[in-house]
Amino acid sequence: MSLRPTLGQILRPFLASPAAAALHLSPHQWKTLRALAACRTSALGGQAFYCPHCRREHVVAHSCRNRHCPHCQGAAAVDWLAQQAATLLPVPYFHLVFTLPHTLNGLIRQNRAVLFKLLFDAATQTLLEFGSERLDAQLGITAVLHTWSQTLGDHYHLHCIVTGGGVAADPSRWVATAPYYLFPVRALSRRLRGKYLAGLNALHAAGKLAFHGALQETSPPEKFAALVRQAAAPEWVVYAKRPFAGPGQVLAYLSRYTHRVALSPRRLLAANETSVTFAYKDYADDSRPKTMTLTPAEFVRRFALHVLPERFVKIRHYGLLGNRHKQSRLAHARQLLGGAPLPPPQPLPELLRAPTTAIAPACCPFCQRSGLVKVRDVPPRPGARFDSS
Repeated sequence: MSLRPTLGQILRPFLASPAAAALHLSPHQWKTLRALAACRTSALGGQAFYCPHCRREHVVAHSCRNRHCPHCQGAAAVDWLAQQAATLLPVPYFHLVFTLPHTLNGLIRQNRAVLFKLLFDAATQTLLEFGSERLDAQLGITAVLHTWSQTLGDHYHLHCIVTGGGVAADPSRWVATAPYYLFPVRALSRRLRGKYLAGLNALHAAGKLAFHGALQETSPPEKFAALVRQAAAPEWVVYAKRPFAGPGQVLAYLSRYTHRVALSPRRLLAANETSVTFAYKDYADDSRPKTMTLTPAEFVRRFALHVLPERFVKIRHYGLLGNRHKQSRLAHARQLLGGAPLPPPQPLPELLRAPTTAIAPACCPFCQRSGLVKVRDVPPRPGARFDSS
């Protein structure tokens, strides 16, 4: 295997090995891992191109287009961003991160869909309430769920991109915030904590939480109440990053962040039959770059932790950007802002320009000359799921 392996090169031999059977994953997680293993292989078919110079044929395999694939999400981000550019307003934007305490990791792991939704609800309701109480206005929010730490552990947090102001409740004017300050983070943290824990208690009382394995002992009301008290004890982390310079910078940020997966291809350093090594930043040690080496089984187990529940939407919009009547609300906001044109967005990172379907290579891989011509479609090969060709 090459010194810089792809995720597929790691997954294909592992999923075909006896060690894979020891992992306790859901059917959806297995399905996702198999899709990532098949990405850009003959299992998915492709297109054949002919070189008129050396008279050789070259097959370019299709990609999986799975939203967890680090190789396919770049182009998906480009498509998504083309739609989001029309929703930007000529105002400052703020970036806030709402993080759940690790005390709740075990509970969240067994109740992912319902507790991810609760995080969306608690964080965005907190922001919208602050906008109403302190500005008497409705904000616009785009929220993106991330579930991982740099070492692929559980780290559940929500990134929120928030307009610097909103349409007044009357709604005859735009109410702007200070250019470098949105809301006090400690007050946001305490409101978030109260809302999330109240939601947890309501879900438990309604019998909508699952408790399996060692977590079963937490199910009785008195044990669950103790878990909630433990989670309530510390201050919850709400981090306000430096505000964006303008809408163009927001779009460039979103292009890198919204479709990010747990591990980018650039972080994979080496792999063989017994180990996988990847790079990470140690935020507890002044963000110093480090490397971590895991067995293939542990690497795959950690990566699978971040496969989202089936059909779960990880990017959501609220307030001014909520789906219902969004276009009319945005048009009214632009009118209140004087119809100022948006600045041109910053160029997208080159990584995001990679295609998700087979296209003609720039040059022949054999003679390095241009002019390849597509000659035929190559059908998928049944049973070739882990073929590395």
